[in-house]
Amino acid sequence: SFSDYRNTQDTDVLRYFDIEAIRPERVQTFEVGYRTTLFDRAYVDAGYYYSRYTDFIGFNIGLEADFDNNDLVQDFQVYRYSANSQNIVTTQGFSIGVNYYLNEYFAVNGNYSWNQLVTADEDDPIIPAFNTPEHKYNLGFTARDLKSSWGAGKNKYGFSVNYKWVEGFLFEGSPQFTGFVPSYDMVDAQVNYRVESISSTFKFGASNLLNNMQIQTYGGPRIGRLAYFSVLFELDNR
Repeated sequence: SFSDYRNTQDTDVLRYFDIEAIRPERVQTFEVGYRTTLFDRAYVDAGYYYSRYTDFIGFNIGLEADFDNNDLVQDFQVYRYSANSQNIVTTQGFSIGVNYYLNEYFAVNGNYSWNQLVTADEDDPIIPAFNTPEHKYNLGFTARDLKSSWGAGKNKYGFSVNYKWVEGFLFEGSPQFTGFVPSYDMVDAQVNYRVESISSTFKFGASNLLNNMQIQTYGGPRIGRLAYFSVLFELDNR
């Protein structure tokens, strides 16, 4: 590799290769899932998948270099190009989500997902750029159709709060943008108010409410709070 060359200044450690034309990747997937309602209050949705890829598309890194008579680099250019894996690549994952309705107004919910990429040969030069956290989950609490004292009791309001956690993962982009994305969490929240007299719903909320500055792609900007306000006016109800 080029790092070995930098340590030894020996061009014999460099590996030369040709760039083959890229081929469409092919995948065979097995999926199984289960949905059910428990105790007339809990809704459960779970699923598992296993995928087997042939000619999995990732990318390789190569250098075009010029050497002098002493095997020292005079000039070089780095290339990143799409390439097919030389081996079988498999991915698998599992997810489960649960909604539990406390009554007609309040509900709690949560979901968890696990995703994994496995290469059959660790010596395969391809960089798969899976860029997916292995573990992540959400926990939430919602309220809907709560009666308001305004508008002769016809108006209603609701709210939701959601906590999200994402495990750190290796993000593989270009040579300049490949690195580890640390684990992060955030809280999203919103409130909504329905005014029946004008058939309108007002909503105000924010993602990453606590302004926990975090990155989701290596080399990308830190992302903080995003607040929003919306008005939905329904013509058919007038």
